[in-house]
Amino acid sequence: MRMNKILGIIAGEGKYPVLTAKGATEEGWTVVVACVKGNASESDFKPYAKITTTLKIGQLSKCIEFFKQNGVTHAIMAGRVKHINIFSLMPDMRMAKVLATLRDKRAESLLNAAIAEFKKDDIEVLSSFSFLKNCTVNAGVLTKRAPNEEEKANIDLGLKIAHTLADLDVGLTVVLSDKAVLAVEAMEGTDECIKRGGEIYKTAKSKEKKPLVIVKVARPKQDDRFDLPVIGKGTIKTMIKSDATTLAVEAGKTVVLDVEEVVALADKNNISIIAL
Repeated sequence: MRMNKILGIIAGEGKYPVLTAKGATEEGWTVVVACVKGNASESDFKPYAKITTTLKIGQLSKCIEFFKQNGVTHAIMAGRVKHINIFSLMPDMRMAKVLATLRDKRAESLLNAAIAEFKKDDIEVLSSFSFLKNCTVNAGVLTKRAPNEEEKANIDLGLKIAHTLADLDVGLTVVLSDKAVLAVEAMEGTDECIKRGGEIYKTAKSKEKKPLVIVKVARPKQDDRFDLPVIGKGTIKTMIKSDATTLAVEAGKTVVLDVEEVVALADKNNISIIAL
């Protein structure tokens, strides 16, 4: 236990930051939470956090000041904040100075710059896996049904394309059918990418529809302090609505929230999940 450590969580949407707060308190950390407005709710953290606040995206100074006032020594970025929010960003002076130094506004560029600012104030940003070690999966088929040969062929192609996109910091997800790419992820996120691919898939006039395959990867040089690939029940529900048949992720690099429930829901709908 590290009883003298105080953890600051920058909380985006979903269960990921809540589970992080829970895991940290169970390991003896004091937890302080800064919710990103419109993404996380302070009430979700009441069982775990000593204190919470809500900040607008871009309020870098307020976030650092809030953490310092509460003795935070380490921080974690947990939960998704839609990248498209940069178009409605109202940065404070410190964030504005950071933005002025950037060559581009890719997620990797923005988040690395933010991490450097926390470091200036002696706040170390930890791996997003730090308190969710049981939420990654080992290699193998997770569901009752394994991908068939046709689905495997799409997975192989999808991995090559997804890794290229991820290396360029464009997105992490590709939707394929019959070895053709139907959708790739950009700012919209995984679920919207699957929905878009599903809409194209459903317009196919072929009497015998081919499997619809989802491939989600980590970046080749993934910085585990931010923007990890995450799937949960919501991912599977979106796949069901889109008639998707298979999901391929990377073992040891993908966070799977509520893995038993995810697998059970996939099995119920004859969806195959494989970790590579």
